[in-house]
Amino acid sequence: MAKRKGGGLLIVMADIPADKDDEFNRWYNEEHLADVTSVPGVLNGARYQAVKGGPQYLAIYELETYEVTRTPEFTKIREQPTEWSKKASPSVIGTNFARYTYRQIFPNGVSPAVADTDLAPVLQIGRMSVPPEIDAEFNDWYNTIYIPGYETVPGCISGRRYVAVDGQPNYGTVYELEHEQVSESPEWLKARDSNPKSADIRAKMTHAQGSPAVYKKIFQL
Repeated sequence: MAKRKGGGLLIVMADIPADKDDEFNRWYNEEHLADVTSVPGVLNGARYQAVKGGPQYLAIYELETYEVTRTPEFTKIREQPTEWSKKASPSVIGTNFARYTYRQIFPNGVSPAVADTDLAPVLQIGRMSVPPEIDAEFNDWYNTIYIPGYETVPGCISGRRYVAVDGQPNYGTVYELEHEQVSESPEWLKARDSNPKSADIRAKMTHAQGSPAVYKKIFQL
């Protein structure tokens, strides 16, 4: 089986005006997703729509490493857009547009078991920052307490953490979920507050607008 996940991630998010929605979705599904996933080092890509939080639409691309976005093949897509891209790209017609290039920081590496799996039907995406003085404490807590706790919840497939190479805020978290109600379940809420340190750390986090958001998959090649 071809590798489907790597140590880098590209996320593109935006709200789309209602009168542009149909063309936007056709452009993404019929042209753009295929263009991006054809670039060497782009392992996988899918589109999602928010069911909680936002922005409204999310495109996510699994990368061998974040450096893929620096290659000539990749930059050509942005620097030489198609005629349809000039009319329908979220950077042109969208609001609350955000683009992130991420480098995975937890777990350390991508195991073969994870690398061979497809993107989940539902994702919960967190985008956050913390004051520099608690950075080390924040990362230790997230890696040793917060994600491991959530990964015990039925329906939670996995959690991965990233640092932003492009975009702000500077940290991102992706939980892969089996269905939309996982992060509202009693087990999830119990895990959220199972450690007394969690409330203190969360109080110091600053989330991007719409974060955390839950997204359901709407298209994949």
